[in-house]
Amino acid sequence: MSRYLLGIDAGSSVTKAALYTRDGSEVASARQRIALDRPRPGWCETDPEAAWSAMCSAARGLIAQSGVDAGEIAAVGLSAAMVGAWLADAEGRAQRPGIIWEDSRTQRMLDTRLAADPLFYRRIFLSDGCVMQQGCTLPLLAWLKENEPETLARAVHCFSYKDFLRLRLTGHAAADRTEAAVAPGDARRRDRSDEMLALFELEGLRSKLPPVADSESVAGSVTARAARETGLAAGTPVAIGAGDVPATIVGASAREAGAALVVLGTTCIVGVVADRPVFEPADLGLLFTLPGNCWFRSMVNVAGTLNLDWAVATILGAASPDGAFYARLEEMVSAVPVGSDGVTFLPYLSDSGIIAPVVDPQARAGFHGLTPRHGRAEMLRAVYEGVVLAIRDLAGSLPDMRGDILITGGGARSGIWPQMVADALGRTVAVPAGGELGARGAAMIAATAIGWFPDIGTASSATRSIDRRHEPNASRRAEWDAAFDRYRFVRHQLVRPR
Repeated sequence: MSRYLLGIDAGSSVTKAALYTRDGSEVASARQRIALDRPRPGWCETDPEAAWSAMCSAARGLIAQSGVDAGEIAAVGLSAAMVGAWLADAEGRAQRPGIIWEDSRTQRMLDTRLAADPLFYRRIFLSDGCVMQQGCTLPLLAWLKENEPETLARAVHCFSYKDFLRLRLTGHAAADRTEAAVAPGDARRRDRSDEMLALFELEGLRSKLPPVADSESVAGSVTARAARETGLAAGTPVAIGAGDVPATIVGASAREAGAALVVLGTTCIVGVVADRPVFEPADLGLLFTLPGNCWFRSMVNVAGTLNLDWAVATILGAASPDGAFYARLEEMVSAVPVGSDGVTFLPYLSDSGIIAPVVDPQARAGFHGLTPRHGRAEMLRAVYEGVVLAIRDLAGSLPDMRGDILITGGGARSGIWPQMVADALGRTVAVPAGGELGARGAAMIAATAIGWFPDIGTASSATRSIDRRHEPNASRRAEWDAAFDRYRFVRHQLVRPR
């Protein structure tokens, strides 16, 4: 009898695979790193064969580690970093490197369109509720049409990341509603948009965008070839799946209306779940379509834990830090008082700038307030605080954020970040149990697809489990308020809204 579910979450730099029981308990997990390639300024790509190999390695490693027979896995769920553009032929052979969401090569093209139509970005927001990022699928497809027409002509499909992996796993080409709605698409219809295709002059390329299906439907099954490469049993059902943010919300059991969630991962996202598409505040942030007729109104800082990764590699020169390293680092950071002795760090470490709480494609990261007395401890403390203060800045743009805040992502495993968020926002922060919530969400979507749960809402709530809670320390509120005032002052001085 099949007793387990496999969830796969392919992030920008790490692919995670995890095995779950029906109640969402994690049995085992495995990770495989992926290299990002930045061959030109603003470009961000991944080798599709390396991405597929990473998924296969993670799945094989997970099965070997768990000791579970592959035949006991009832279904596979997929999630991955959203949007981007992955070109493939009918057999799933990649036609060029996969372009991921962080890529900003389309900026010049977008500037030209905006100059010709001052309402260009407004039209997009009114359709999908998002400040469109340069690495979204439609602008990238328009760029490929203009700059790589021969490559595009060879391609049969233009996918997002997870949909490319699913084609290789099942031979079935499809997209899900969470991806189609932000391509950009139509958030109200939860689908692609003919108006958006026309806006980017892509009507003739619609056939390259695969058909859209519900996340919680079965896409197909593991092929014999994919079974040999992944260690899975041929014929295992595979769900359509969802993008990484929607899958994380399902995995964190935060899918009910009113739930507040911080995703402190490579990207930092702060948002509230709603039972209708929310377009306020206008022209800010992102609106994610969730599986099961819900939406997630969010504000985004494009770089989250990426800031700490950069600081550890650059300031400390640590190439492969482990858990013990981070424990020592956080002990050092904790010895520095709130406010980092006057050092402020803007965590805008992305070539694409920021899209909340203001929109500025040219916004960049930086330290401010440094003097000769400051050293590594103050700078690293400022990086931790900069991400936290960005979260507070983003939360201020959300009109209906109340109650406890769930925090997920790699930053939730930190010994100090969740408490810092609680102190800075003056709100209780709850950390869900489980280390790979995107993978768990993908697994619960697959469980719904094969009938283990009647709907996504039931699957999400039935697996809710909180590991720990962090209560705000009222005695530190004044210090955090002062640090936030300084942070906002620096942002106002350096960021120029679009």
